[in-house]
Amino acid sequence: MNGQASFTLRGRNPDVLTCIANLSNDEVFTPPEFANRMLDTLAEAWAASHDGANLWSDSTVTFLDPCTKSGVFLREITSRLTQGLADEIPNLDERVDHILTRQVFGIGITHLTSLLARRSVYCSKHADGPHSIAGSFTNDAGNIWFERLEHTWSHGKCVFCGAGQTTYDRGNELETHAYAFIHADNIKARLAELFGDDMQFDVIIGNPPYQLGSDGGTRDVPIYQHFVEQAKKLEPRYLSMIIPSRWMASGLGLSEFRQTMLGDRRMRELVDYPAASDVFPGVEVKAGVCYFLWDAAHNGDCSVTTSRGGEVIGPMARNLGEYDVFVRDGRAMSILRKVQKQAEPSINTILARDKEFGWTSNFDGFHEKERAGDLPLYYIRTMKRSVGYIGRKEVTKSAHLIDTWKVLVPQAFNGGDALPHQIVGKPLIAPSPSVCTQSFLFFSVDSEKAAKSLQTYYTTRFFRFLVSVRKITQHATHSTYTWVPIQKWNRTWTDEALYEKYGITKQEQAYIESQVRALSLDNEADE
Repeated sequence: MNGQASFTLRGRNPDVLTCIANLSNDEVFTPPEFANRMLDTLAEAWAASHDGANLWSDSTVTFLDPCTKSGVFLREITSRLTQGLADEIPNLDERVDHILTRQVFGIGITHLTSLLARRSVYCSKHADGPHSIAGSFTNDAGNIWFERLEHTWSHGKCVFCGAGQTTYDRGNELETHAYAFIHADNIKARLAELFGDDMQFDVIIGNPPYQLGSDGGTRDVPIYQHFVEQAKKLEPRYLSMIIPSRWMASGLGLSEFRQTMLGDRRMRELVDYPAASDVFPGVEVKAGVCYFLWDAAHNGDCSVTTSRGGEVIGPMARNLGEYDVFVRDGRAMSILRKVQKQAEPSINTILARDKEFGWTSNFDGFHEKERAGDLPLYYIRTMKRSVGYIGRKEVTKSAHLIDTWKVLVPQAFNGGDALPHQIVGKPLIAPSPSVCTQSFLFFSVDSEKAAKSLQTYYTTRFFRFLVSVRKITQHATHSTYTWVPIQKWNRTWTDEALYEKYGITKQEQAYIESQVRALSLDNEADE
């Protein structure tokens, strides 16, 4: 082996893969340190299931990264195998050639990243070139495949990934982002075409693209779930991917994927990072990211770890399918169970639905000055709460709710990732009669006294904590309030009274207060 190749296999500083800029918030390069963390989790699981055997000393195990970008997973796997197989294949040239031609495979997500991955793994963008550390390839791509594909359009969307035709049906000079791994009806047949009919991958690992723009860029369509689903169809022994955590409780079109993941008893490990910057410095991924290890031979609870800002909670053995959404922090479970033991109706039984009166947040069909018979209409525009006026006859949806007292609550509240968090925006009492746009949800009650009582309940840490265990993004939808029990609206509610009612221990109280900060009703007009 030449000197360059030998140098490439040694650890060195700096590592170029720690320095490259991310493609976007949707196609994020995996830091080498984090890739190795995932590989450590894989190796530990392998040893536990194979009588302590070293995964990296097995010359028959095959690895696939179906969405390779920098090639970091394949590079680090190659490095580990190069050390682990030293006894079985003493000659370094033969050992590296065996690993690269028989064990390590990838599919590039773009032409550029396929070249980058080959450079990282083969030390040359040409797998059969003079500088490649693999000696047996007879093709330029080696085992890191890429070819430009086109989307398959139907009614303005791609039938495989949901990408919008107006955005991605474009010229040859631009990438299509039609990722090969998820643009196939039969993924087994597709990979047989790429790598050989007898190929069976033992380990599939990667960091897939997260989403694509659709409808002219007005919304984003998640696609990472398709990579997970396709990978399972290949029936590997192990599957490990890093994906956004939004699937745990929300996400456009992710309901079926969420229920499948939560109900899959083959989920062996789940490591959750509520702040994505803990994994990808300088990158914002709403709701954070996670990685999981799926083990085809596992049938039981999942070991769950939560990591935020250096604080690590777990691992805890969890039944992922206990609820319809995943409760990210296991410390919340004892509190939730105490509340649910009371079997009280949910407060969302008096909570309006999205666009209850039919008006979106940008509705402007109202006037600023009140006229005789008008109703006040509450809305939020440019982060400020305002009141306009509209005729009663113009309310054509949910007119029966006009003449109720309302506690208005903003649908969206971000506030960042730092803890303790406010969780939701400040409430606002709207007298009867009144209406609002989609900017607000509202609780409807029959009197001012009840509205004031409900408002005090909403401002408690207890209330907002129960919202937080279902709220994974800035949006608090109707279902986000499912686990908040309804109360009697004849008193001022305090955390102390609620802690006593539900038997919340001092330790649990301290935990709630570490997560949820006090909420003042001052400056109600500010979001």
